[in-house]
Amino acid sequence: MNRSVTPLFLLLTSIFISSLIVSNIIAVKLITLWGLTLPAAIVVFPVTYIFGDILTEVYGYSRARLVIWLGFFANLLVVLFIKIGQWLPSATVWVDQEAYGVILGYTPRILLASFTAYLVGEFANSYVLSKLKILTRGRWLWTRTIGSTLVGQFIDSSIFITLAFSSIVPSAIIMRIVVTQWLFKTAYEALATPLTYSIVHVLKRREKLDVYDYETNFNPLKLLSL
Repeated sequence: MNRSVTPLFLLLTSIFISSLIVSNIIAVKLITLWGLTLPAAIVVFPVTYIFGDILTEVYGYSRARLVIWLGFFANLLVVLFIKIGQWLPSATVWVDQEAYGVILGYTPRILLASFTAYLVGEFANSYVLSKLKILTRGRWLWTRTIGSTLVGQFIDSSIFITLAFSSIVPSAIIMRIVVTQWLFKTAYEALATPLTYSIVHVLKRREKLDVYDYETNFNPLKLLSL
């Protein structure tokens, strides 16, 4: 375990968690790309999957599991602190309390959808990549990064959109949104493949590490029992 906690591992962890937190903050803004209306987080959140893939590929599922949980608790703290800021009494010169709540405030339903989708999607992504690495004997990295993203991002988008907008948005529109986001995020990952290859190559050489999860316990809750 200790040999994996290196400066490079900590750097990757920081990028993963920062991308996760930023994507949740900017998700409230809707943008238009190529005629599609999407949350602004669409340009940041896939980065967590890219670096999740890199962490699993180099350091193994156990280290990726640690980072996924760290991201979850860091995001939970950010939400809590933002809420505390919202609850504190406003100064008389402060006139933007409503804007603060609109931009940074989360409804319980959105929070439940976001946290659930994140955990299930990220763990599915890491699990699939780890198993594919064994199946392919470490060859064809692109099949693992794209294949795991296809699974993880579909689960993530399906859970979040369904929990957040079920009974509010018609089912047909929900499915259309899920498929649109899923395809966009997968295409994002595919386009980032050269970058992923480069980072993985450098890390394996510098860290002298290339973990295969032959005997790994894949229980995502294992950390909570320590």
